[in-house]
Amino acid sequence: MSETTAVARPPQPDFEAITAEELIAYREAENRYRASGAARAVLGEPDPGAAIGWQDVALPGRDLPVRVYRPVSTGDGEAAARTGLPLVVHVHGGSFVGTAAQCDWTNSHLAARLPAVVVSVEHRLVAPGSPLTDAAEDGWDVLRHVLRHAVRWGVDPARTAVFGESFGALISALTAIRARDAGLRIEAQVLVNPAVDMTAAMYDYPSIAEHADTPTLALPQLRLLERLAVPQGTDARAFSPLYADDLSGLAPTLIVVPTRDPLADHGRRYADRLRAAGTPVRLDEHVGAGHAFLTLPGVEPQAEAARSEIHAFLRAALTA
Repeated sequence: MSETTAVARPPQPDFEAITAEELIAYREAENRYRASGAARAVLGEPDPGAAIGWQDVALPGRDLPVRVYRPVSTGDGEAAARTGLPLVVHVHGGSFVGTAAQCDWTNSHLAARLPAVVVSVEHRLVAPGSPLTDAAEDGWDVLRHVLRHAVRWGVDPARTAVFGESFGALISALTAIRARDAGLRIEAQVLVNPAVDMTAAMYDYPSIAEHADTPTLALPQLRLLERLAVPQGTDARAFSPLYADDLSGLAPTLIVVPTRDPLADHGRRYADRLRAAGTPVRLDEHVGAGHAFLTLPGVEPQAEAARSEIHAFLRAALTA
């Protein structure tokens, strides 16, 4: 993926009338912008203590790009200590648009300062013919691949966390449940402004009514997400962690909720369900912050505090 510096942001389309062709053209243009230097005034500058690069992962039936963040060597003999690091598997938000590069600010900070290897999944974006099931498989398959080849990746499989934002938090929550069922131990999960209910009931939440038209997420985008992610005939509850039969035995969880967010009640209700199941959970609310605020440090002053909370939570969970 190109990371040029002179890229104009495309105008936002009409998400209620957009065609498949228009969606593909829009997301390609928008993702070029998000991966460019032009976006860094909004998305934040990466931490210079992390090396960042794209890498293809060979998965069953496909090769998938991931964006990898590693702490750089200080040059004073620490290179040997940069193996056996904690692993954080991250999934970006956006659903039908988005790229791992939009999260460089947060992920490079975690890689440099935990320190850890952060692997951000460039999952298949939802679109006609590419539902939520594809993105969920990408998140799960990348986690398993890296853990199977832990030595090659320089990570300690006993110190693994999953971390997702918005739609990416949905994938991360599904991955954590799947890992538990497969006997694969996860030490922590971080869910930022998570979407955890893909049923039509999502529209009944008070936070949807109160914040239906915010600059970073509005009702037309949620309706498009639902149409694309769970096509007619799909059991939406099966891809909604909020309705999972059993939420016990999951990793300690940090849920970060911006209060000026249509999805705020998703995070709150999921925290309640995890707590009722006996899974340790911490709910951090950021009053006045909007959806996707963690990705927007240039315009959202609370992003820095949230990033620090995530760092502290993961450090406590992943420190040997």
